[in-house]
Amino acid sequence: MTDDANAPWLIVGLGNPGPEYAANRHNVGFMVVDLLADRIGGKFKRAQKAQAQVVEGRMGPPGPANRRVILAKPMSYMNLSGGPVTALRDFYKVPTAHVVAVHDELDIDYGVLRLKVGGGDNGHNGLKSMTKAMGADYHRVRFGIGRPPGRMQVADFVLKDFSSTERKELDYFVDRAADSVECLVAEGLERAQSAYNS
Repeated sequence: MTDDANAPWLIVGLGNPGPEYAANRHNVGFMVVDLLADRIGGKFKRAQKAQAQVVEGRMGPPGPANRRVILAKPMSYMNLSGGPVTALRDFYKVPTAHVVAVHDELDIDYGVLRLKVGGGDNGHNGLKSMTKAMGADYHRVRFGIGRPPGRMQVADFVLKDFSSTERKELDYFVDRAADSVECLVAEGLERAQSAYNS
């Protein structure tokens, strides 16, 4: 492995491929990495060594905090995310501590962010697959989507689009989540947590 301080970062948005899933709650990870790709001026292309789309670029202010990053969207469906993520990690020689999963989180209110490293998967199939493939010691940017209303099943809820009320604030929350990723990469977890964990 390369020297960890100078090693690249792999920022993975979790979601499902295909237009029918694009606006689902479960795809908020894709939304965040799409915005990050716009910010670094990159276009997603098929990865050579993994079932994923990737953008390579640099993130952060000029100088020592400027980092090489690989933004990725696994194209394997959520519950198989671990395979593509591990293949990308190995291909780009990214230490697991520099892997960031951006994902939807049921147990947090809509739009609230929580950043952490390690921990359980809380029933999230994308995290479950990643942890099985490479251990749990990667960063997570958890984007709150809240619990399903009434008796709606969790699987139905996460595979539905954001409601019209939620959509009014979605761009703002996605923007804030993208900011938190940039802060994490440039300034570290503690700084990002104090600025963005609400």
